[in-house]
Parts: sequence; structure tokens; C-alpha cells
Amino acid sequence: MSEDVDSWQPLSPDDVREVLAGVPTPWWIAGGWAIDLFLGERTREHGDMDILILRKDRLAIQSHLSDWDLHKSQQPGLKPWPHGEYLLPPVTDIWCRYDSSSPWSMEFMLMETEGERWVYRRQPKIRGPLSALGAQTDKGLPYIHPEIQLLYKAKPETLENDEHDFDLVLPRLSRDPRQWLHDALSIQFPHGHEWIERLKAT
Repeated sequence: MSEDVDSWQPLSPDDVREVLAGVPTPWWIAGGWAIDLFLGERTREHGDMDILILRKDRLAIQSHLSDWDLHKSQQPGLKPWPHGEYLLPPVTDIWCRYDSSSPWSMEFMLMETEGERWVYRRQPKIRGPLSALGAQTDKGLPYIHPEIQLLYKAKPETLENDEHDFDLVLPRLSRDPRQWLHDALSIQFPHGHEWIERLKAT
């Protein structure tokens, strides 16, 4: 069995919608694709496909993809996800491929919740209503709001693709999402982050 984490042939957003048609739980396109869906165009290449789901819905996803090869993240490494196993932290992601000889197709990221609010895993003080977690394209594709996705992309040393995404989104953020991102980054990075300064300056 190949578990090469670099072997990817990611689904497109439209492919994801087809694969997840009929799943009885909410999901949102995440990662760089969420940014491009917000912008309304493909702005760069995407080496993977990230999809956000609520941790409490993980077994529904497993049941829906019962004929797929599913692995759980073990930080580091991946292990097969046995049917019916109730994934708890520190497992944060589920990798999916058609079978054990196929490249990876998509990755589910597990979002923590408390009641009707989502909770940011890296800093639980940051949270918000599930009803305001995402939006939809004109074609009905669900995606995470860009300010929330940029929070996930912010790192002490930000990657090139994440800088690219921030640069494109920043001029398009309205006042309230911009203020939310500024405040959330200030909580996550109390000693400062370059994006905080750029949000202040615009």
C-alpha cells in the first residue's frame, strides 16, 4: 500500500459536489480553492483539495464514502481509518482516495464545535456561529468565508501560496470581515504578525 503524501490527483470543486451529493451533513470547500471561489476565478494551481466538515459529522462522511480508501492523520503520518472508529483529537484530518493504489483525491479537515458555534482548534478563544462559517457560489458550491480561511493560512512564517491568497483577498474584504480577521490574528499572534499590520494599514 502506497502512503506517499505527495501523490495527489485532486478533485475539482465540481467533482467534490458530485462525490458528496446526498451526504446528510454540511461541508465547505476550504484551502486555496475557497479563496478562488470567493474571488470568482482560478488564480493559481492547487496541489490538493481541502474540504471542511464538523467533527461531529465524521461518521456520516465515512458511511457516504464507504467504498473509498480513507486514512486518518496521526501527526506525523497516516493510518487507515477503521469503519466506525470515532475520531478524537489529535486526529484533525481525513485523507481520501479511490483505492489503495490511487493518488489522494481530497482531504477533510475536522472543525470543532460547541453547540451552534465553531471553535478554532489552534486558539479556542476564536470562534463564531456555524451559520456564518461559509457562503455559496452562484452555482451553489459551499466554501469557507475568506477571512476564516486566511486565519487558518496565517503562520509565523507564511507560505508563498498563502501570501498570494492574502494579497488577492485583502482588497476585496469589506469592513466587518477585515476587522474580524484583524482581531482573530491579534488573539492568535499576540506578539504580532505581518498580516495584522497590513490589515491596519488599509
